[in-house]
Amino acid sequence: MSPDLETLLEPLRHSLQLVEVVDALQAQITQEREKRARFYQEMTPDQKVEFVDGEVIVHSPAKNRYLDVTKRILRLLDTFVDLHRLGEVKSEKCLCVFPRNDYEPDIVFFSKVIVASLTPDTMKFPIPDLVIEVLSESTQHRDRGVKFEDFQAHGVGEYWLIDAEAEVVEQYRLRGPVYELVLKSGTGEIRSEVVADFAVPIRAFFDGEENLTALRGLIGAGRGEA
Repeated sequence: MSPDLETLLEPLRHSLQLVEVVDALQAQITQEREKRARFYQEMTPDQKVEFVDGEVIVHSPAKNRYLDVTKRILRLLDTFVDLHRLGEVKSEKCLCVFPRNDYEPDIVFFSKVIVASLTPDTMKFPIPDLVIEVLSESTQHRDRGVKFEDFQAHGVGEYWLIDAEAEVVEQYRLRGPVYELVLKSGTGEIRSEVVADFAVPIRAFFDGEENLTALRGLIGAGRGEA
């Protein structure tokens, strides 16, 4: 049991209302499981939907800026991972199942160990090694709130938050049980620990020409070109 969970439970262990609390929580869990089962039955491939804190979240269409930034990051990461056979990169319709919640992050990376457990018919994916979310007005409170806490608590090794408006990247790495902010910048280089040796200029996320230059560099390096 994690230290955080021990801290949460300790006041309840000796509470005179322990039985009532457990019964109330069990009723909530049963209700959530029923709603989650309906969510799995009713979700469709053409929707971007998530199940968070017992509620179904349907996402609205994204702004062009958001789509462009997501595409640039996906192109760089996917190319690098494929060239070096490190695992697989998925985009926003990849439903990642956590103990209580289900998320469809903008971009995720799975290591080869996890990929080995996937099949062509997999629809509910395991917890990824890296999650990247491009912030929007409607999602950033969850991206910085419940998702941050859930990813941290369940071993997502790296979490990147991309502010497409301000053109700034925040990179968090799991250090023991908590995330450490190791980078917050709109310039310079971002380097991943989870995706071994992946390093690209941050401007390549926000500028089309920079993105093409970085992409050519990744492909050239993958071919062993000087």
